[in-house]
Amino acid sequence: MTPETHVLIFAKAPRAGLAKTRLIPALGPRGAAALAERLLHHALHEALGADLGPVTLLRTPDEADAWSGIPLPARLATAPQGDGDLGARLARGAAPLLAREQRVIVMGTDCPGLTRNRLRAMALALTSHDAVITPVADGGYAALALSRFHSTVFEGIDWSTPRVAQQTRERIHALGWSLSEQPPLWDIDEPDDLRHLPEHWEECTT
Repeated sequence: MTPETHVLIFAKAPRAGLAKTRLIPALGPRGAAALAERLLHHALHEALGADLGPVTLLRTPDEADAWSGIPLPARLATAPQGDGDLGARLARGAAPLLAREQRVIVMGTDCPGLTRNRLRAMALALTSHDAVITPVADGGYAALALSRFHSTVFEGIDWSTPRVAQQTRERIHALGWSLSEQPPLWDIDEPDDLRHLPEHWEECTT
């Protein structure tokens, strides 16, 4: 049986002009926000459905009005992401859990291919590795699973560039940790990425 793994989901409020702004040229502000909300609910549904352990949504911004009217599952815990770059926020979420020798998966909401079966595969691989990465085609990663913590995994990474996954691999190897690499997926960030949405999501882009 796979040991309990805490899933941390990092997300922006799916509001027009705030979320998925790089998709606005293709979808408009409202369309981009609608897709962001669809991606958010998909990520929550799959993380809870994986049944690996607690699931926490780390929100930004954390003001109540930013999230008003967005239904969230009752089983979901929420917390603010806080300040700093993405690395600082990822570290802030993961460090306390890993300090208590809990296993952690950190993930975003940009990847419709990150299903419950993929998350279960990551948690299983984590039983024999210190870290597990699911990269995405643009050079980032959809999720990172850890059984131990070191701040260098998240510090000084060139976030939102094609170097993210490779820099993370290099940090993990430099620590002498074992790393499992899962098959790559696609994030939905740019207009050209919309072709990688599942077919039944077409209504999000029309």
